[in-house]
Amino acid sequence: MNIKELQDSWGAGIVRIGQSKTWEQAKAEATQFIKEHYATDGSLLFFPTKAAQRPFRPELRGIVSYFVGRDEAFPEDKGFALQPWTHVRFENEGIVERDGITVAMGHYFFTDTSGEETKVEYTFGYVRGEGEAPLIQVHHSALPFQG
Repeated sequence: MNIKELQDSWGAGIVRIGQSKTWEQAKAEATQFIKEHYATDGSLLFFPTKAAQRPFRPELRGIVSYFVGRDEAFPEDKGFALQPWTHVRFENEGIVERDGITVAMGHYFFTDTSGEETKVEYTFGYVRGEGEAPLIQVHHSALPFQG
């Protein structure tokens, strides 16, 4: 799988989580999604868009909470992936590959059920996981500056 395929898979996973019929199903879907897309060995640098109180989340529990909420340790989390979103697309400004590490930066766009898009800036760093599939090692995203 190359980086663009992983980005497509990541976007489809966000949509799939939001399509879950129950919160329990969404949590199970999010946990599997994270394990398939992220380096979950404790070395992940995860800094999501809508987290201010505890913005850095290296552990699985904090990442799951960001995507589906309902964790008392992360009371600000509302469940980003539960929006629900109907589509996610990446527009890469650039992809750099060097010494087994790949970094991609650009915008990704989240489409809601009314067809409106939310533009988010991102930087993802990827490493090769077991089986040589790329995994996200660094996840940083932010809403564009409104100056």
